[in-house]
Amino acid sequence: MTPASGGATGVTDAARYLDAARELLAEHPVVDGHNDLPWALRETVRYDLDRRDIGRDQKGHLHTDIPRLRAGGVGAQFWSVYVRSDYAGDDAVSATLEQIDVVSQLIDRYPRDLVRALTADDMEAARAEGRIASLMGAEGGHSINNSLATLRALHQLGVRYMTLTHNDTIDWADSATDEPRHGGLSDFGREVVREMNRVGMLVDLSHVAATTMRDALAVSAAPVVFSHSSARAVCDHVRNIPDDVLALLPANGGVAMATFVPKFILPAAVEWTLAADENLRAHGYHHLDTTPGAMALHQAFEAQRPRPVATAATVADHLDHMREVAGVDHIGIGGDYDGTAFTPAGLEDVAGYPNLVAELLARRWSRADLAKLTWSNAVRVLRDAEAVAREQSASRGPSNAVLPAPAPS
Repeated sequence: MTPASGGATGVTDAARYLDAARELLAEHPVVDGHNDLPWALRETVRYDLDRRDIGRDQKGHLHTDIPRLRAGGVGAQFWSVYVRSDYAGDDAVSATLEQIDVVSQLIDRYPRDLVRALTADDMEAARAEGRIASLMGAEGGHSINNSLATLRALHQLGVRYMTLTHNDTIDWADSATDEPRHGGLSDFGREVVREMNRVGMLVDLSHVAATTMRDALAVSAAPVVFSHSSARAVCDHVRNIPDDVLALLPANGGVAMATFVPKFILPAAVEWTLAADENLRAHGYHHLDTTPGAMALHQAFEAQRPRPVATAATVADHLDHMREVAGVDHIGIGGDYDGTAFTPAGLEDVAGYPNLVAELLARRWSRADLAKLTWSNAVRVLRDAEAVAREQSASRGPSNAVLPAPAPS
């Protein structure tokens, strides 16, 4: 945090900002765009919720549990029903269904704290009840196996956004972290976006190539989201959003939700993470693995090569820039907790959001602007997508488009 002055006064100011942050979040809680708790539960305990009872403190095992969600001022969470992009075809679909199922189990298991939310009105009702609105987002178009009927089925099961790609380019959309094949979206990819608009599923542009971002914004009649991406001008990583794309959000109505992942927000962390990921692969682990064995390898690597550490101020730098380029009506928060091995100091887990809000208060962000960042922008984008869906579904039926067969070699 950047205190107004040093010494004892600075400590007093820091405490005052933190108190003010907690007060603000009590009224305008965080809508977080992306949390990978379902995948962490799959990887660590194969969905055995008795072994990972998130009704109690799971520090040391997870970034997320209900006590820390409460301490962090979280009022709505998009739970990622992610499956790795090396899952393909029906295997990807069935694994996504298992992820959806565990979210349903969590909602049923903790009804005093979590409540299913399918609409913006549901989110507001949850806030009024003091419960955490639980929505779902599918992370990667591989989860629909090139089937618009599967897309519609996921929406019927409660999925309210789909990230068009994960780390790999798919048959109809280019990823930021893989070789391009389509120059953005293919014709079928554009039809996927149109069908998402028609059913009311938000188009999520995190993970996709910048060309895919621009194509999707050109096609989408509804606001888009970036569920967990930050500013490329602040940290030049391909997972982040270029300024020209941020500048398109006001016309589209979309929201870019800044992530906390150090390798995406702190330039010094980019090279370190590449080396740490390679160390995991050399020992037979997937580079996204956060199981205890993988984390032990990370810790041994870090002992020999100290890790550059991001802070709440690092995230605030991105939000300052995103507000300047896109406007305060088009930004939000998507921490990516339980989907990353490392988190910033002060934002170690889901209890940390007040530290970020306090940092922004110290930077003279107004309460009105912070209320947009934490709550109202995300609720508005879903409400606007619902309005587009009502209009479009009244004028046309489901698309039966199919991915064209590859040309014979």
